[in-house]
Amino acid sequence: MIIRAPFSLLHLCSKEYFRLGMIDRIHDLYDELERQRIMLSFKGSLTTELITALLGMVEHKMELIEPDGRSRKRVFNVVMECLQNLYHHKTVIGQGEGSMDPDPHGVVMIAHLDNGYSVLSGNLMAGGDVERLKQHLDRINALNSEELRDLYKTTLADGRYGTRGGGGLGMIDIARKSGAKLEYGFVPIDKDSAFFSLNVNVTS
Repeated sequence: MIIRAPFSLLHLCSKEYFRLGMIDRIHDLYDELERQRIMLSFKGSLTTELITALLGMVEHKMELIEPDGRSRKRVFNVVMECLQNLYHHKTVIGQGEGSMDPDPHGVVMIAHLDNGYSVLSGNLMAGGDVERLKQHLDRINALNSEELRDLYKTTLADGRYGTRGGGGLGMIDIARKSGAKLEYGFVPIDKDSAFFSLNVNVTS
């Protein structure tokens, strides 16, 4: 961001500085998205209608840039699972562990890489669920494709895959459809909440 002189607290609080600062940030954001080759980015409140609209945008963009139908389908399916995961597993900061957001927020980005695509997503989750989700993801990453298929069937038959914060069936499905290890991270927000980040690589 460009800092314009003279700089003072009064200047910082002025409407003019705020306006110019936001204008600079727009260019910085655009430049960063271009450098990272982000083809779609969304942050905000998710609804079932919005998920449908976002998936329509993904499908349209993929038809324009990806000639291979199998790759298009894999990316679409991974994005769909990530959006559904964001919608179903969410927590509000400051309302205690396990509080569910009636207006859930999340972030999703799709980057076009030299060897395929990267689907990145992030959302708040209950801090008490972090260790369980980490163990679940580590277990998924330790399995091969055949073992993932068996785990999927077992989890589906067990019927407990929809529990809050567990990631359950959706994470297994994401790993199966991407064919890659799941990259993830957790950032503590407070004693009750954490921010969960997921990166899924889909190679062409």
